[in-house]
Amino acid sequence: MKTRVAVLQGGRSGEHEISLRSAKSVSAALEASGYEVVPYVISPEGKWSPAPIFPEPGSNPGIDVVFPILHGTFGEDGTVQGLLELADLPYVGPGVMASAIAMDKETLKRVCAERGLPVTEYLTQYRGALDPYAVEAAFAYPVFVKPANLGSSVGISKAHNHPELVAALDFAARFDWKILIERTIVGREIECAVLGNYDNARASSPCEILPSREFYDYEDKYLLDLAKTELPADLDPQVTAELQRIAVAAYLACNCEGMSRVDFLMEASTGRVYINEINTIPGFTSISMYPKMWEHSGVSMPQLVDELIQLALARHERKKATQFSR
Repeated sequence: MKTRVAVLQGGRSGEHEISLRSAKSVSAALEASGYEVVPYVISPEGKWSPAPIFPEPGSNPGIDVVFPILHGTFGEDGTVQGLLELADLPYVGPGVMASAIAMDKETLKRVCAERGLPVTEYLTQYRGALDPYAVEAAFAYPVFVKPANLGSSVGISKAHNHPELVAALDFAARFDWKILIERTIVGREIECAVLGNYDNARASSPCEILPSREFYDYEDKYLLDLAKTELPADLDPQVTAELQRIAVAAYLACNCEGMSRVDFLMEASTGRVYINEINTIPGFTSISMYPKMWEHSGVSMPQLVDELIQLALARHERKKATQFSR
């Protein structure tokens, strides 16, 4: 019998449509690799179709492994991963803790900094206690303002003056209660894909994002079709090797397994690289760079999803050796 893969898609986040597009590509690749796809579509209101049987262990005989393609809140933040742990189902991608760490940009920075990995300077503020003057005391304009927990550049603004900063803080607070304000790094945007479990993680050839706008926002990523990419990124071999090293180090620092995309900023004036964020369920659309980076590195899309399934099964098998009671 074919291995049955439940593909979770849609979801309650602002990235619902992107999830559906990613799931379409993943499902086609899974079928090309000989898997049977069992789709589960979650509406923007949180309704499942078909209705799920989770979370009791052994109550999902029609599912061998789960491939969550749920970008953003209620999918990439550890919530669905916890549900799948309760159901004792193997699943693709990082686990509960890694997903939660990577989703919260402030926590990610703290974890990476503790390991000596480079992150941009930042301030944290909270909905109901927003203080633009504290930001202006810490950083020169322009600054980036972001919801701490979200993806696909939703809710992000670049503020050049006080009125824009006030508007940016209010805008970001619509999407999360915790707001991150960062010093602007003028330079290049580099991405690197990581694949593997804790004992065999490896990084792909990095690519460079060339935005058509002032920064790589949601419209530039998914709507305008004007941003360009350079794959592989035009970097010295030593710089490429260092980016790959940092990408794997950040991945392991957060306890990621399966897959993630690590995004960097390279400062033009100093040449320094900074970890910008980690996406634990990267996009798999026709324009997404995670599968493209692996394709350039010699791993086709069908091979990629097959390896991700095998990594999920291997991690689940490893967990069986863990004793959960006396």
